[in-house]
Parts: sequence; structure tokens; C-alpha cells
Amino acid sequence: MATAPELPVDRPMADLNTTPLIDVLLVLLILFIITIPAATHVVDVDLPAPDKTQTAIRPQVNMLSVTANGSVTWNGETVSQGELAGLLQRVAATKPAPEVRFVPESSAPYGVTAQVLRLIRATGVLGFGFVGTEQYAGFGKQPPK
Repeated sequence: MATAPELPVDRPMADLNTTPLIDVLLVLLILFIITIPAATHVVDVDLPAPDKTQTAIRPQVNMLSVTANGSVTWNGETVSQGELAGLLQRVAATKPAPEVRFVPESSAPYGVTAQVLRLIRATGVLGFGFVGTEQYAGFGKQPPK
């Protein structure tokens, strides 16, 4: 029967004993697993009940358009540049700010449209958006053959 050769007593042992290291790592792993659910527990907060009598505030939607002949309309009524400036200043001062939807006609003059856009920017209207731009999706594209 073969046995391991005996090492002299005066030589240091060259093998590293990793058993205590593994034991410590397993204990740390168990401690981390135990403490994780405590860090993610749910905190109960009493929230106020919604008031059923209070209605939601809905800002008014205003339609602004430039027609093919160069006139500017506000909610279907023709207005001058001065009247438009007054309307836009009132919209900018209103809280909550009403929405202004800009719908220029496809054949509207560029100069008038650019003036209206500059006026909107100068008055500081925040709730502003372009509407109906899907009609220009194919602008400049060649029709399929």
C-alpha cells in the first residue's frame, strides 16, 4: 500500500487552507440574504381621499389658423394682428394656460405664417402646438410609379 511521503517537520506547509475563508464567506452571504428584505419593506402612508365634488381643471383649447388669402382666424373668427397680439397676451397670462393649436392652410402665405409664429413666441404662450401636419407627410416626395 502506497502512502504519502513524509515531509520534514522543519519545512513550512506550502498549501493554503481555504476552509476558514469559505466558512466566513458563507456566513456573510447568509447575513446579506437575511438583511435584504428588511431594506425593501413597504412603508404604509395614509394618502388623502380624492374629493368627488372637485372637478378637474381643463384648459380651453383655441384654434389659430392662417387662411389661403392671408387672413388670421382665432376660433373661426377673423382677427387683425393687433387683436391677435392681445388675445395671445391674455392666453399667456391665464393660469392654467389655455392651449393654442395652430392650423395653417396648405396654401397660406409664408410671410403671414412666419409673423404669426413670431408673435406667438414673443408673447410667451406655453401651451402651443401644430395640428394637422399629417397632411404634409408626403411633401417633397416623389409619387410611386
